Parts: sequence; C-alpha cells; structure tokens
Amino acid sequence: MAEDLKKAYRTIEEDHFAPRMRIVFDGPDGATQEMVFEKVTWDIDGVRKGLRYGDNPGQEAAMYRAVGGNLRIGQVELLPSGRGAVTDTELLLSGKHPGKINLTDVDSALNILRFFPDEPCVVIIKHNNPCGVAKGATIEEAYLKAYQADPLAAFGGCIALNRVCTRATAEAILRQYAEVVVAPEFEGGAMEVFATKKNLRVMRIKAIDRLHDYADQRVLELKSLMDGGIIAQVGYLPRVRRVEDFITPEVAGPDGTVHRIARMPTKQELDDLLFGWLVEGGVTSNSVLFVKDGVTVGIGAGEQDRVGVAEIARDKAYRKLADRYARDTFQTPYNELDDAGKRTACDAFAAETNGGLKGACMVSDAFFPFRDGVEVGIREGIAAVVQPGGSVRDWDVIDCCNTHGVAMVFTGQRCFRH
Repeated sequence: MAEDLKKAYRTIEEDHFAPRMRIVFDGPDGATQEMVFEKVTWDIDGVRKGLRYGDNPGQEAAMYRAVGGNLRIGQVELLPSGRGAVTDTELLLSGKHPGKINLTDVDSALNILRFFPDEPCVVIIKHNNPCGVAKGATIEEAYLKAYQADPLAAFGGCIALNRVCTRATAEAILRQYAEVVVAPEFEGGAMEVFATKKNLRVMRIKAIDRLHDYADQRVLELKSLMDGGIIAQVGYLPRVRRVEDFITPEVAGPDGTVHRIARMPTKQELDDLLFGWLVEGGVTSNSVLFVKDGVTVGIGAGEQDRVGVAEIARDKAYRKLADRYARDTFQTPYNELDDAGKRTACDAFAAETNGGLKGACMVSDAFFPFRDGVEVGIREGIAAVVQPGGSVRDWDVIDCCNTHGVAMVFTGQRCFRH
C-alpha cells in the first residue's frame, strides 16, 4: 500500500503542454486581436521543467507568461512583456519545482497587497484564501500579527511581504512551517536563514514595491467549462479606495419613511473598515470577516448563506484567540492540550473579549438581505459594519445597527470572488 501511495503522488514527468500558446479574439471593430504566451520552466538542481502538477497530483499543469499580442478588450490591455510571471530570476530558492497552488496563492496575496503600499503589510494565504492579514510598524511586526491571527491555518501557507524581508523576519518565519515566501527583496543574512529549509520556495518579486501602480489595471479572467466553453470576464476592482469613498446609509422604508444610520464610524473604525473591505476582495465568496486595529480577527469564506458564514467567522475568532492564549501561556497549541483545566482557561480568555470581536469591524462581500446576518456580529460587540448595500431590506439593517449603536457604511459595490 505504501508503495502504491508513493506512485500516486509521484511528480508528473511527462510534458503535456506546448512551449507557446496563442489565444485569438475578434475585436469589436472586426480586427483580429491575440495574446501570445510562453511556457515558464525552472532550472532546479540541474532539472528544467514547469509546474509539478495542478490542484492535485495526477493533474498535469503548466504556467504561461504573456510575451506579446495586441489585446484590447473593454478596459483590459495586455501588460508589457515580461511582467506577471515567476521565472528563474525571481525563484531564489526551491528544493523542488513549484506547483499550481504555490503560484495561485502568490497571485492571491499580491492581489491584496497592491492596495496597501503605504505601510508594512503581510498577507498569509492558504488554499487561495487569506488566513491572516496585518499591517504593522515594521515588516516583522506585520508578519507576527498576521501569523498570530490564525497559526493553525498558516501552517504550510504562502507568506507575502510588501517590504524587504529582514533577517529577523526570516528567523520568525522559520519558527513555523511555510511553503512559499515572497518579498520585493531580502536583507543580508535572510537568504542564509531560508536556505536551511530545502523545500521552501522563496521568490523575489521586485514589482511588489510598484504593485500600487497596477491597482487600477484590470486583467482578463478566463474560466474553462467542462464542455470546453470559456467564460471571459474583466477582473474586479474596488471602487472604495479611501474612507471618503464610503457611502452613508440612507434609504426609504416600505412606508416611505427615510431610515438613516445614526452613528458614523470613528477614524480608527474607518481605517479598519477600509482595510477589511480591501482584504475582503481577496476572499472566496460568500464571505464575512472581522478586523480590528489593522489585523484580521476571523475570516469566513466560501459558505452558502450569509448568516452561516458570519457564524463561521465568529467561531474562528473565538478558536484562534483561545489557540493564541494556549501557545503564549502553555507553549502548546490549543488542540494539543491534554489538560482540561488549561483548555478551560484558554476558552475563558477568549470569552472575556468575545473572541477579540468587541470593538471590531464586520465586513461583508454582499449585502445583508435581513438583519439576522449583521446580528451575529452585533451580539459579539462589534463597533461598525461595511457592506455593499442594495437590499430591499436595507432599512431594517440600518434600524438594527441604530438600535445597538453600531456604525455602518455602504460601498455601493459587491465584491464576490469565485
């Protein structure tokens, strides 16, 4: 059986993909437009090949970078050649060839980081979703906050930094297990630290310090269907980039009475609402998350109903805070505590601040169709809410927030991600 398993997970050696690929479109003016791609390979220990596999071993995969073309569809324009792909130059350290998930996790992280150029920020991605995002005074502080937001999920994750990775940050990262580390550059000594882990992928993406330049550029997203069909869409861009972009909730109720939000967010709450909204665009829908003081507290992703995903985010906040207390106090993860008294102490600590949700901000990627979704956060003591608005029952959600003294803003835009 063990030998069969080894065979099942063996790296695919066959080359199933051509070195170049062209996608041809008929433009709106009748002229032919095209995108030209070149397969990306890496030389690791003298072996040059592409992706190890796709989502799972047994699924062949390849990565291509755009090298030419004249694509202009809607607001999408092909970026200049040489951008947007990890090549030998960027892959500084890797004990084995990267897989699809490694690179899509990097892409997900960069799509969040592009909106936070002004402060040190770290995004930790696991299975294409953020499990911890944080800002800090230094990049090491930002990393520690992001990691502590969800140490369990961060195990084997992709860690992306928007500042030079210092040696101290590298040492902090290696106290845990990571699959990928991405940064614009690495301070002297940092690569020596990372080199002690053979299978860690370390990528230098110099354009990280220019990510904000691309914050307004749309990309073309293609999804193939089972029957070979393709859906093309223009990539999502948030309309809210500054706190001034938020909309003050004010809608008419069923009887024509105008319902207005009674309390506007404080400056700190506005900062957290903006931070949370820009992170939310990188979370798989349906999603709800909580943030406080520039750190994600609980992230609920990919659930079918809005109340359920709010409860998932809430429950995560409790569990993660109890786990953090266990690690700090007993130097043991919560799930490994075999002493009932210690587990009770951890649970009590998390309960004191409602999982860290007292005074936190609640973020929803789509409107709340009823008040029951926002009530999940209100019962935990949240201070403010951000959501797109647009429900026929916005008036009821406004009244609910007013009853409990909770501030709320609208974005006027949904941010689903599938």
